Formats: sequence, structure tokens, C-alpha cells
Amino acid sequence: MQSIKNPREFKQMVGSKETRKLKEKHNSKRGVLFGLGMFGLVGWSVVVPTLLGAFLGVWLDRHFPGKQSWTLTLLLIGLILGCVSAYHWLSREEKDIHKDGEEKNE
Repeated sequence: MQSIKNPREFKQMVGSKETRKLKEKHNSKRGVLFGLGMFGLVGWSVVVPTLLGAFLGVWLDRHFPGKQSWTLTLLLIGLILGCVSAYHWLSREEKDIHKDGEEKNE
């Protein structure tokens, strides 16, 4: 928190914050639909590798039967890869959001 020495500084500080917030509100492209879209993208980034792993595992179990279940193994590997992919994508998006916020604050 900044130290305020006189009323003029206080007015300028409040005015600049108000201007910045109004500008952000006006220029914001991220609304409810953006959030729903991101939710869908994260879901698909987990589901697709999981299903691909399961389908490949079923195919391997039918053509190369053995003691271990390829379906369960590849399903788990696909799930892990999907979660790691979603985590990296979300962390990159979060960094971009914070970077945009810092640039707008300057």
C-alpha cells in the first residue's frame, strides 16, 4: 500500500485505478463462454489420450493375449498423459493471464 501525502495524490491514485479497471472491463474478452470453452478443452485434452490408450489396449489384448491387461495399462498411461498435458496447458494460460495483467497495470 502506498503512503499518501496529500489529497491530490489520493485523487490521482484512485482515478488511475478506476480508469484501469474500467478499461479492463471494457476490453475484457474473457467471459462466461470463454470459461466454458476452456473447461471443454481441458476435458477433451484428458479424454482423448485416455480413450486412445483404452482402444489400443483392447486391440493389443485381442491380438496378443498375455498375463497383463494392456487395456488397463494403456488406459492409465493415457489418463496420466492427458492430465499432464492439461496441467501444462493450464499453467501456460495462467502465466499468459498474469503477464497480460502486469502489462496492463504498467
